[in-house]
Amino acid sequence: MSSPQVTPPPPPRQEPDPGMTSREMDIAVIAGVIAAVAFVLVCLLFLMLHYMYRHKGTYHTNEAKGTEFAESADAALQDDPSLQDNGDSSRKEYFI
Repeated sequence: MSSPQVTPPPPPRQEPDPGMTSREMDIAVIAGVIAAVAFVLVCLLFLMLHYMYRHKGTYHTNEAKGTEFAESADAALQDDPSLQDNGDSSRKEYFI
């Protein structure tokens, strides 16, 4: 005699977990977009500051001190020791 085989009952059907609702999904997408825009703006700010301070250089000129307040070019160049000529002072030479 064989005993009847007993089959276990099927497991109860589980409903799939819906996860996030539609409203929660919308909020997550909006928050992600806002975070991405904020990140891009911060990156642009750092790039702008980097290039602004990188190009902020100084340069040196060989102009005589105090010539920026002279009334004319002649007056500015008259006292410049590098342009003083020991020779004939009646002949002037201008470089443009």
